[in-house]
Formats: sequence, C-alpha cells, structure tokens
Amino acid sequence: MRYLTAGESHGRAITAILEGIPANLEITKEDIDRELARRQGGYGRGGRMKIETDKANVLSGIRGGKTLGSPITLQIENRDWINWEEVMDPFGDSGYSQEELVIKKETKIKHVKPKVTKPRPGHADLAGSLKYNHEDIRNILERASARETAMRVAVGAIAKTFLKNFGIEVVGHVLQVGTVALDKEVDMRLEDIKVKSESSPLRCVDEETSQKMIEEIDRCKEEGDSLGGIFEIRTTNLPVGLGSHVQWDRKLDARLTMALMSIQAIKGVEVGLGLEAGKRWGSKVHDEIYYNNKFYRTTNNAGGIEGGMTNGEPIILRAAMKPIPTLYQPLSSVDLETKEKFKASVERSDVTAVPAASVVGEAVVAFELAKAFLEKFGGDSMEEIKANYENYLAMVRER
Repeated sequence: MRYLTAGESHGRAITAILEGIPANLEITKEDIDRELARRQGGYGRGGRMKIETDKANVLSGIRGGKTLGSPITLQIENRDWINWEEVMDPFGDSGYSQEELVIKKETKIKHVKPKVTKPRPGHADLAGSLKYNHEDIRNILERASARETAMRVAVGAIAKTFLKNFGIEVVGHVLQVGTVALDKEVDMRLEDIKVKSESSPLRCVDEETSQKMIEEIDRCKEEGDSLGGIFEIRTTNLPVGLGSHVQWDRKLDARLTMALMSIQAIKGVEVGLGLEAGKRWGSKVHDEIYYNNKFYRTTNNAGGIEGGMTNGEPIILRAAMKPIPTLYQPLSSVDLETKEKFKASVERSDVTAVPAASVVGEAVVAFELAKAFLEKFGGDSMEEIKANYENYLAMVRER
C-alpha cells in the first residue's frame, strides 16, 4: 500500500493517489470529510481555516460506496485559489516583480503577490531555494506548507475505515501546549479518551488543563509569538505480529516514528517510555509476561512494540511539535537578492497547530498500521483478508 500527494498551498487543488486498498471496503464521503473537518479545528488556528472548508472529491477507485481494488484518486480544492490565480497560474507571470505585474494586470491588482526573497527562519525557505536554485521562495514554501497534510488526513481516513473493520481504533490527544502540560497519567479507556478529546478545543482530555492551555495561547498571541507542544497517539485491539524483526526497514516502530517525523514541524517522537527508558534500571522498564488462557502484560512501557513487532498491547506514541516559525513579530532574516538584513515575511497566522497535528498524527499512524496489516494478512478483497485474519487469530489462540 502506498500513496503520493501533489499540489501547492495556494494552487488550484491538492491531490493524492492511494494504491493498495483492497476491494469491497465500504466507505462514505462523510468518513473522509469528517476527518478533514477535525484537522481544521482547534483553538489557536489562524484565518485560513475560515477560508477553507475542506471536502474531498473522489475521482477514481470507489463505486457505489465500495472500493474497487484499483487506485483511489482524491482531490481537495483550495478555495483561496481565486486570490492567488495570477501568481500560481502554471503558465502565468509568477516570475515577475509586483510592480511589473501591476502594469500587465491592471484590472486585478488586488490579486498580485510580490516575489518572496526573504527566507523565514524555521521553514524550508532558505535550504529549499538554494537546493532547487529558485529566486522566488514561493516555489518552495507553497509545497513545504502544512496545507499538504490535509491530503494525508484524507488518505488516513480511508486507512482508519479499513482498520475499524477489524476493531482497531487510532486516537490522538494533546498532552502539552507550550509550558502547560497535563500533569497526570492518562489512565482511561481509549473510547473515553476519544470522547473527551473531541469535546475539547485543544483536544486535551482534562478540562482544567485545556483552559490553562487556552490562556497560554491568548498570552502568546498578544505577544505576536507562537507555541508548540506534544500530542499522543494510542491504539487498541492490534494483533500480535505486525511488523518484523528480520530487516531494519520492516520494524514497525521505525516506520511509525518516520511517519510522525514526516509531519511538518515535528521534531521528536517517542515510543512507550521513550527517552525515560534511558534513565531507569531495566527492572523498571521491561514489561513482565504472564499467562492466563492467553499471554498478557500488566504494564506497557514498551508502548505495544517489541523487536519491531506489535506485542498485543496498545501502541503508545508521542510526538513533539515545534512552535510555528512564522511570527507576527518576525525574526531576522537576510534577503536572497540584496543580502541585506530584513524581518522575515508573514505567510500564516496560527498561534499553535498542535491539536490539528494530533489529527494528522492519527492519519499517518493509521496508514502505516493498515499497510503493516495488509502485509501480514494480504488479499485482494476484504472477504479474503478477513478470512486470513481469522485463521491467524485461531492459530495464535492455540499457542
């Protein structure tokens, strides 16, 4: 199973082609659009979320509410395209300066955007412009933008629907925003985490902590600054044996951490205890094994993965997101053309996007789990895969 995304932040649309989903998976457009709406929520988001109301167009691979087994093509239109058409037109005058464009497009001056030559610290701007030999940084920032994650959420929605057929849920929630952190162990059922996080503007399961996060965001906004944070992804009902120990690139923990690290602005990922495991004695780290009609553990410090494989316990992952680099009080930068010192340009206005990042985290984790599941129980149709899965579970129960 694999997918590719394409499109620019202010282009006409973003798209994806998803290949490898088996035939006869029942899915609705609402399943996808619901996840897209979740990504656009969260306290601290900026003005673009008021412009875009993401809806997925399915162009291929689904008929009559069921997948065909052929590639699925997804498209999300950018409603803001109308304001950027002059600049983002594939065959237009985007290489001209603002002054030249005004002369050539006198009737559409309000749509003109200047060439970007001031790289923003913390973005792909400078490295990308040097790597691809671009004079206009817009050629980099349009694709590097987190707008691309909308399509990853759409793909993840299909993966989530697939996993639900086997009782597998993937749920994210926010542990920390800036200096405000949930200071208690989250000891509740996955369904309760899901309900509480969905009802919170910060996707935090604790109301008191959520309110403190809101106050922190408000203070930060007044200062023209931004905030990062930490979110957690949890799963349930995973079978033993997804992933493998036999090659480095088949280890499930490696694949999941790569997926999370690929999300824009994520700077660190932990599995289970994560870095804390390096501070404890072994007797306080490893999860002891018991048996009562089946193997089980009373702790889950490993985060559900041992030797690169699921061990039957819930997967627990945490990801740290850096503060959004674009600030209303911009940081210093150097103009690519003149080499003079300037204040970096402002491209977006979010104070924090940690709640949205947790939704993206769910999506990329769901995709990797669905991919590993299909590798283990492969087949061309849902019926074949379910039969393979039931046979495997029966075999494991006999051990």
